[in-house]
Amino acid sequence: MQCSRVIIASLIALSFVVAGCGPKKHNTSVVSAAPVPEIVQKNGRTALMVDGAPFLMLGVQANNAANYPSQLPKIWPAVEQLHANTLEIPVAWEQIEPTEGRFDFAWVDTLVKEARIHDTRLVLLWFATWKNTGPAYTPAWVKLDGKRFPHLIDAKGQVSSVLSPHFRTTLEADKKAFVALMSHLKEIDPQRTVLMVQVENEPGTYKSARDYSPAAQKLFAGPVPEKLVKHFNKQPGTWAQVFGKNADEYFHAWSIASYIEDVAAAGKAVYPLPMYVNAALRDPIKPDADPLTYAAGGPTWNVLGIYHLAAPSIFTAAPDIYSHDGATVFAHMDRYTVPGNPLMIVEIGSSQDFARYVYAAMGHRTLGFAPFGIDFTGYSNWPLGAKVVDAETVAPFATNFKVLHTMSREWAKLAYESDVWGVSEPDDHKAQEINLGRWKATVSYQEWQFGLKEWDPKGANGIPAGSENPEGGVAIARLGPDEFLVTGIHARATFNLANPKSADGMQFLSVEEGHYANGKWVFERVWNGDQTDWGLNFTDTPRILRVKLATY
Repeated sequence: MQCSRVIIASLIALSFVVAGCGPKKHNTSVVSAAPVPEIVQKNGRTALMVDGAPFLMLGVQANNAANYPSQLPKIWPAVEQLHANTLEIPVAWEQIEPTEGRFDFAWVDTLVKEARIHDTRLVLLWFATWKNTGPAYTPAWVKLDGKRFPHLIDAKGQVSSVLSPHFRTTLEADKKAFVALMSHLKEIDPQRTVLMVQVENEPGTYKSARDYSPAAQKLFAGPVPEKLVKHFNKQPGTWAQVFGKNADEYFHAWSIASYIEDVAAAGKAVYPLPMYVNAALRDPIKPDADPLTYAAGGPTWNVLGIYHLAAPSIFTAAPDIYSHDGATVFAHMDRYTVPGNPLMIVEIGSSQDFARYVYAAMGHRTLGFAPFGIDFTGYSNWPLGAKVVDAETVAPFATNFKVLHTMSREWAKLAYESDVWGVSEPDDHKAQEINLGRWKATVSYQEWQFGLKEWDPKGANGIPAGSENPEGGVAIARLGPDEFLVTGIHARATFNLANPKSADGMQFLSVEEGHYANGKWVFERVWNGDQTDWGLNFTDTPRILRVKLATY
């Protein structure tokens, strides 16, 4: 009966494709399948290629318990209001294999079909051995069989709630289910509605630097793998001999990353979608944080090299950012934008103070940006995010996404082929300088559209409405030697020559406001006079400008 249900679901999905339901641009037969999304790299830059061209994910991640058909009517309105082009949503191991060896993909079929109807791409989150380090999303037959699927043992000899990464029984069961999922996706999704897959969720262990089970202890006392020794330019030896005080954490990171690699590689062998891991973060500023204070063994910034060495099937580790401190957020972005690890923010807080960070992320060439938990299922993760998720919560993100959505393809192409910059308003509202080569841009905040702050030295007129809290940002891309694409909100961008000793002066040759349609620039009007004499002033409504600079 189960096999029949899977076959029937697949036939229904295929008839949906052939019948031509959904947006035309996703309509394709099995014969004329769209290109499989892929990660490409050149000159140290990375792009997510979708339908053969760079793609910027303007996403939203649904709440954990939103992964059922009954919740989709509460999700699509939020996606629409947000102007998102991508939905990140869980597929749980317990959901597709409630009985061992019998698979049910009804949820996946419904989700993919409705996503096409709503012209929205998908990122599937595989919740399996690890979900926020725990096994809550494993099937009951895994949860109830601790002998077959052993748990981690901490340094005190106590059994942890976390599953151990050192047992093939657990790995093979997880891998089998994941391969079944990827095989099914390949069959039902020739349109490539699903862009990529997150393998596991925030792996690692809280309150234990590693597994101390007998199986783990035997491996820990053995030799460090040769490629890891070479990577760190060390002499061969045991983990303790090679890595000293870092041995426990490095061993755990290698163990978990190797486990994830086995799962991901098996899935990619049947359907090679891009795959990534996400990270519960450690302090990005303090280099000597205690591993017992964060998810040790997960893809934290200090072990990214280990993850990429152990798990080459994973193209990046993506940070889950929930700090309300601006300096910490910027530091997280820097830590996760390193060679071999392109930035992709798949989770960020949902309160309004996080909306501005899309501009700094764009300056880091991010592949995507997605606030967490913006749906209308009635749940909020305060204090990490908004107190209540409603239209007011969505508004700050939607204001930015509405404009960025229209230029997302163009920006993704520029981020891959040209120079890009971006800044977000710091907590203290201080101005920031951007080095554009021959030129520089100064981005300032809490400015009126006309004139200078010093004209009103006592601040009698206060600050512009809406600028009380840090919500501003500017993103800039190079179109040519002296031409730039500029967008922003609640900010002033003032351009000048980078060399302060230059005898030349800067002038705007032209400032055009417009938008993109079908990949073409559509002119709307020219900014000049009052609109350019005091810099380019972005109000509470973002604009898209093409700016040409010259000297006199």
